[in-house]
Amino acid sequence: MTGTPTTGTAQVPVVVLSGYLGAGKTTVLNHLLRSPGARVGVVVNDFGAIGVDAALVRGQVDEPASISGGCLCCLPDAGGLDDALERLTQPRLRLDVVVVEASGVADPAVLRRLVRFSGAERVRPGGVVEVVDALAAPGLLADGTLRDSRFAAASLVVVTKTEHLAASERGVRLRDLTAAVRAKNADAPVVVAPGGHLDPALVFDAAEATDPDDELPLGSLVRAGAAGHADHTHADTVTVLAPGPVDAGALVDVLEDPPGGVYRLKGTVVVDTGRTLRRYVVHVVGRQVYIAAHDGGPRGPDGLVAIGTGLDEGEVHRRLAAALRPDAGRAPSGRSDGLRRLVRHRRLSA
Repeated sequence: MTGTPTTGTAQVPVVVLSGYLGAGKTTVLNHLLRSPGARVGVVVNDFGAIGVDAALVRGQVDEPASISGGCLCCLPDAGGLDDALERLTQPRLRLDVVVVEASGVADPAVLRRLVRFSGAERVRPGGVVEVVDALAAPGLLADGTLRDSRFAAASLVVVTKTEHLAASERGVRLRDLTAAVRAKNADAPVVVAPGGHLDPALVFDAAEATDPDDELPLGSLVRAGAAGHADHTHADTVTVLAPGPVDAGALVDVLEDPPGGVYRLKGTVVVDTGRTLRRYVVHVVGRQVYIAAHDGGPRGPDGLVAIGTGLDEGEVHRRLAAALRPDAGRAPSGRSDGLRRLVRHRRLSA
């Protein structure tokens, strides 16, 4: 059995890209927009200058969604953001992800809640990516600004401008930043993105640079400019296919407690309820679990894909394989508890 597990669902992940003014958010976003084979929608904040490469956005969607009037999290009832997300998640656009680039004064915790409880029906949370300027980090850490708010809300911390530090200073700076993240957030990975080069696999699904089926002309831009950026953090991937229906409890165990280093977990699985078989789409970003009934689209192989950094691939494979083993006579009480946990996550994901 070969192939990659499918993740068919009508929901579009919405990623919040946050960070102080000058941290490098727009540079990171423009790099992500060049991802081959990915259609990226963008919600930008008209508070101050917009540096998003509009030509790249126009290459992927009919029109970028722009919100005027200041910080996104200050819009009354979040109506402006909901309207933008409703537009960009229309099925006709076939977007893989929507990125909300927040202003430097936006509170990422508020934005995370606005996305989580968005009135746009086709939205699911895709995580909060906090961008930190390595050059400015000492001052931010000294007054506690970053530690007290932004790190706690982040699901991924991206450190930019490390290319401007001496090698000896770079290690110390990253150590201090990582310690500050861990003081408020035990789970958020800290990755390095010199020049804004963040591996898109950490944020959303994108084709390989060698994929011959790129829909977008942007793929050639990545291939032409890929050399010389080997110093940024690359994502590791482990895929395990499901041999058959799985036990709900074992599945939820690995979704709630992914293997070390795993930032994203995704796939489709058939769950044996004891009465019938039901197919679900599952996603984990950071420690946020999303479960939905499969939308009935084209069916590929079932299984799980783990994405992260510094993975012990053997251990990750072992954990995923254990979660995907068919139920071998689990007691009815254990099966019922697993199903209750799965249904709870599904309700919370709605």
